[in-house]
Amino acid sequence: MQKTKKIFLTGHNGMVGSSLKRELENEGYSNIITVNSQALDLRNQADVKKIISTIKPDLVIHTAAKVGGIHANINNPVEFLSDNISINFNLIDASLKANVKDFLFFGSSCMYPKDYENPLKEEYLLCAPLEPTNEGYALSKISAAKYCEYITKQYKLNYKTIIPCNLFGEKDHFDPQRSHLVAAIIHKLIEAKNNSQEKVEIWGDGNARREFLYVKDLSMFIAKNIDRLKEFPDYLNLGYGKDFSVNEYYQMVADLIVYKGSFEHDISKPAGMKFKLMDSSKAFELGWQPNTNIIDGISNTINYYLNDIRK
Repeated sequence: MQKTKKIFLTGHNGMVGSSLKRELENEGYSNIITVNSQALDLRNQADVKKIISTIKPDLVIHTAAKVGGIHANINNPVEFLSDNISINFNLIDASLKANVKDFLFFGSSCMYPKDYENPLKEEYLLCAPLEPTNEGYALSKISAAKYCEYITKQYKLNYKTIIPCNLFGEKDHFDPQRSHLVAAIIHKLIEAKNNSQEKVEIWGDGNARREFLYVKDLSMFIAKNIDRLKEFPDYLNLGYGKDFSVNEYYQMVADLIVYKGSFEHDISKPAGMKFKLMDSSKAFELGWQPNTNIIDGISNTINYYLNDIRK
């Protein structure tokens, strides 16, 4: 059944945006408008305002962001703060001025305080200092999420924030300078295997724990519940429900690709937060349930990397 809601989706070429577009289309949403970054620079306030006022969407879904792994965040805090603040403010402000009723913003688990009480609940935002290695990116996400919260309360609109745990899957970044943990491990270990490398370095002691979710599960839930946005709280965690250590993720990938080398730890390198498991109980009340086992998701991602990235 075709659904007529007009949706403006940012970041449609990225991991989250492309997956979400596919699942929205599967749910019957045919009026999905996307613009690539060459045609629209979201940092340009005037251009963003013009396109939103021209399109007049019923719903804006904002997944676009300047993203990167721990390397990139440490080396480029100015860009991660300034670019993302501009992108987020421009789109949210333009949507408000164009009287867009529904807006869905994608936050990040890095918005939560460093090494705070786990599992992390939505009300823990701003309760303690952030992790320094990605503070700039986190601040840009927090400011946008608060802006959405204020708009919802002051103007009685539905500007809501989804806070997923770490994500992985098809269209992830595998470039070592931009990749997050799972994608970085896949790239590193496949390269090590192909080059007959006997040892692979892990930053830190490998005991830091991370929660990862296969991106398709996130997209399916959003696509099936996008008309229930009014029921969502201001902030909604979506997590896998279980975390694993960095060492365990390395071993999962090693087992799947049959890499038989060993691992060595460089404890002089930063490892980020010690743990970051999220409380997704509010989402469970709305019907959230991850469907993809972590091993199956990693296996799918390895196949994508081998068949679509390395070819």
